[in-house]
Amino acid sequence: MKGWLRLTLGLLAMVVGAVWTVQGLGYVGGSMMTDQRIWALLGPVLVLIGLAALWYGLRARRRRP
Repeated sequence: MKGWLRLTLGLLAMVVGAVWTVQGLGYVGGSMMTDQRIWALLGPVLVLIGLAALWYGLRARRRRP
């Protein structure tokens, strides 16, 4: 079960990080995050955390018989 949770959270983190990045760069309007540099920096960090969670989730699923 831990593998599925890590995969789900990793995928969610990657999507949210991508949205934060494009909002921070000003490509998506309509929020307070639009055109704010901090979100353009935090977004890729969250995407990397999501990738790490996906990797750990895949490793956990492969170990089980």
